[in-house]
Amino acid sequence: MRIIVALIAAYLLGSIPSGLFWGRIIKHIDVREHGSGRTGGTNVWRTSGFWAAFLTAICDGLKGAAGIWVARALGVSSWGVALAGTAAVLGHNYSLYLKFHGGAGTMISIGIAATLWGIALPTLVLAGVGMGLLVGHASVASILIAVLLPVLFLLRGEIPYTIGFGLPTMALTLWALRPNIERLRHRAERFLPIYQEKPPPISLSNHPAHEKK
Repeated sequence: MRIIVALIAAYLLGSIPSGLFWGRIIKHIDVREHGSGRTGGTNVWRTSGFWAAFLTAICDGLKGAAGIWVARALGVSSWGVALAGTAAVLGHNYSLYLKFHGGAGTMISIGIAATLWGIALPTLVLAGVGMGLLVGHASVASILIAVLLPVLFLLRGEIPYTIGFGLPTMALTLWALRPNIERLRHRAERFLPIYQEKPPPISLSNHPAHEKK
């Protein structure tokens, strides 16, 4: 029963639409009607600006952490805690409050991973930011973070966190990023706002600056 309560609580916390809230507060828009239609930090950045995206990322990370705190407070096993993390990501990607739409699960998974193991926070953030700056695509950074999740916990020998959280969260993120992966295949992925005028160091997609030449 405690595990069921933990999973439901984590899902409901993960479902909180941070991006929708900050988009409306700062830009007075519904981010679902612009850009990719997702409520994650990247689409909020494109549609509502950097600070809205920054606040969305913080809130998404915290709601993931909250799901883990609740599970631990209920005294569930490591497997229960891991599954609560997955439930939170599931809520973020398929929010009960948004008719089962949401984001791709990157920032919330970082918040969860950091709560499970503190070193995961700088590791994942540095890897994601570094990749994003290198190639100019948030989707590639998200893919890298998704793949790193099970690897980090496997290297620590944390089998429940690897199987119960890392692998399913990786699958959820990659599934959500299917349109982005397809655009990457056709070199047509959207660039981060900081690379709208000039291409990134490594171009995986055709940049408008190149086409003008």
